[in-house]
Amino acid sequence: MALTLALTAIGCVEPSHVESPWAAAGGPPWAGPAPSGERGLASWYADRFVGRRTSSGQPYDPLDLTAAHRTLPFGAVVDVVRDDGRHVVVRVNDRGPYEPGRVIDLSRAAAEAVGMVREGIVPVTVRVIWLPPR
Repeated sequence: MALTLALTAIGCVEPSHVESPWAAAGGPPWAGPAPSGERGLASWYADRFVGRRTSSGQPYDPLDLTAAHRTLPFGAVVDVVRDDGRHVVVRVNDRGPYEPGRVIDLSRAAAEAVGMVREGIVPVTVRVIWLPPR
């Protein structure tokens, strides 16, 4: 609920598209402040991948707020923050990116939310918000 209200207040996504990731787990998976984050470059999926299966088995939908990460578990929710403060909350549903220096690939909707579509690749910090129960 708190995540939904926070996202609604900052205008990143519509509340109908956000599920509270902490509801099933009984709270965030860490005690104290959120992890500090992973720095690197973010890129975004080209339109040619629309409808193709991601590593999780879900089809890639450019309108979903999703991302690919090499190591985070499927379903993890992360906040991707640009150096200028723009950010978007996404769910990991694919593996990648595999280019050196890149830490996350964003869906088109996520890339639009942080204003990186034209640039293509931007420096970001990826902060884990929630990890699925093991």
